[in-house]
Amino acid sequence: MRKRLPLLLVLIIACSAFAADKTAAAPKYDAKFAERYLKDTQKNFLDSFKGLSEAQLKFKPAPDRWSVMEVAEHVTKAEELFNGMITDKIMKSPAEPDKAASVAGKEAGIMEKIPDRSVKAKAPEELQPTGKWASSEALAKEFKETRAKNIAYIKANYDEMRKHFMDGPPPLGSFDAYQWMLFMGAHSKRHTAQIEEVKADPNFPKK
Repeated sequence: MRKRLPLLLVLIIACSAFAADKTAAAPKYDAKFAERYLKDTQKNFLDSFKGLSEAQLKFKPAPDRWSVMEVAEHVTKAEELFNGMITDKIMKSPAEPDKAASVAGKEAGIMEKIPDRSVKAKAPEELQPTGKWASSEALAKEFKETRAKNIAYIKANYDEMRKHFMDGPPPLGSFDAYQWMLFMGAHSKRHTAQIEEVKADPNFPKK
């Protein structure tokens, strides 16, 4: 688990603070909800760069901005980081079922605030793109494999995930392991929007 916790906290600090919403009507946040959310965000992420040419994948709107391929690499690296953090760190911490009430209602805030790109931050070095995958197809294959592991984990461990917690930096407070999985899905949604921003650039290659 070296570096995983600090790196993830850097991601969170970039996001707006939010409080639990215990008044508005909310969906039933269970294993089925998470499965749908993770599958939906996976589809949107993979569709955002599917079929793009090499020129389109490598186009950078500015020297200090990422290309589509670089954004996709960041998301894929982060997916594995979340998997390890949740399964190797949070779920191996002592169960604290009495803590559940303190995080109740945070799911909606996670899915609203984490994809919000009005707040930006530089990604930690370990999640910076380095050209790890030779092709977008190879990258997509690895992302799908890791996302499938995460979905399977929720389906098999939902009840127990609600008993294990990890703190984020103030003022976010603590999330349970299930909520961290939703955070992971929201992170991929955040960067899918970034890919769409690159594609919307007027200089984006036509083919």
